[in-house]
Amino acid sequence: MLKFSRQGGFALLLLLGLLPAAQQCRAEPSENTVALSENWSVHGQSTLVWQGYPDFSAAFTGPNSLAPQSQIRETSDATLFLGVRLIDGLAFYTDPEFDQGFGLSDTLGAAGFTSGEAYKVGEHSPYFKLPRAYFRYVSNLGGDTVNDSAGANQLAGTHRADNLTFTVGKFGVPDVFDTNKYAHDPRGDFLNWSIIESGGFDYAADAWGFTYGAAAEWTQSWWSLRAGVFDLSRVPNSPHLVRGLGQYAAVTEGEERHELWKQPGTVKLLLFANRANMGSYDAAVALAQQSGGVPDTALVRRYATRPGGDINVQQQINADLGLFLRASLNDGSKEAYDFTDINRSLSAGVSLQGARWKRANDTVGFAGVINGIASPARQYLAAGGLGILIGDGALPRYGSEKILETYYSLYIAEWANLSLDYQFVDNPAYNPLRGPVSVFAVRAHVEF
Repeated sequence: MLKFSRQGGFALLLLLGLLPAAQQCRAEPSENTVALSENWSVHGQSTLVWQGYPDFSAAFTGPNSLAPQSQIRETSDATLFLGVRLIDGLAFYTDPEFDQGFGLSDTLGAAGFTSGEAYKVGEHSPYFKLPRAYFRYVSNLGGDTVNDSAGANQLAGTHRADNLTFTVGKFGVPDVFDTNKYAHDPRGDFLNWSIIESGGFDYAADAWGFTYGAAAEWTQSWWSLRAGVFDLSRVPNSPHLVRGLGQYAAVTEGEERHELWKQPGTVKLLLFANRANMGSYDAAVALAQQSGGVPDTALVRRYATRPGGDINVQQQINADLGLFLRASLNDGSKEAYDFTDINRSLSAGVSLQGARWKRANDTVGFAGVINGIASPARQYLAAGGLGILIGDGALPRYGSEKILETYYSLYIAEWANLSLDYQFVDNPAYNPLRGPVSVFAVRAHVEF
């Protein structure tokens, strides 16, 4: 159970420590305010999530299962966002961060895991990491002038609507790809992994979700084209990366921008391919049958390619209401590598701001996702194999993992909000003999 003195106490101190800085950094706009170009910037944030669930029924429990006994876990982080303009068009950003805490059942037991603030590693005491340190260069090609507001990893200034943007260094693949206005930020909107990202997009990342690589973006009036290449982990779900693209992921994405009913929207098509030492599910099962053991993809890894893709839609309905939809698919014959154990996923949801009930800065969201795995993965799990996040030791019956999530974000001030979140997880880890599970969360977030 959660121990406030070691876990919640640290996070609370982080939040209280940032509040004075946030208050000092607020500036009320006036008629004489002029947008200026920043040469450097400092921003910060801290997020605390308490998440838990009551007892649920489980016919059996395995090594990577969500524990059926009730539990509460807490995660907290505090980040500085530092930026400096080196020359016109070129900036450097870095985000030193302290993390602490654990996901439910050590971030195991559901392919669509319940908190995007929980990593695949955890510590009782605060520890330091550097998730991002990268260069970004924008080459203007023409078009309208676009204002860049000051914010985390963005210096205030301007750029042209038609441009080439290059990003090189350490950052998250979802910083550039598969973004969505309504479902992408576990510090502000939904929490579930397979809702804030496309479940089938097995993007390159270490155990904290970041990697080294390069991305290029070509933007014109109504479309953008992106491409990137990134280091994969040494082995699946590892805290260590293979540097120098010895094992890599290649990603491309096309984006179309439009107006529907005089409201803005986007449609994105993404394709990716992971190239690394990875195990075939069928080969692992065949070897286990010969030896009489439990299948293990680590024993049959060969250099291979695993492709996949997704469609990502966001559409504003009016100034307060928007919807999103994602559909993704990948090669289900080989093991998941760096994200989670999903071969196909369909998610959709809505986001509504509170003007109708005179809380214009509050937001309520509702979403659902259906996750699935291919036949080779089912047979592997049924024989006792373990995946990145799941593995109950057996899978007598298979069922698609179905998750509903809703949250309410309460605006407290320009620099603070408090959210309540609920998730209903049916067939966790594709196992109808376990669950369903009701997961509750409280999230506190401050920024400056």
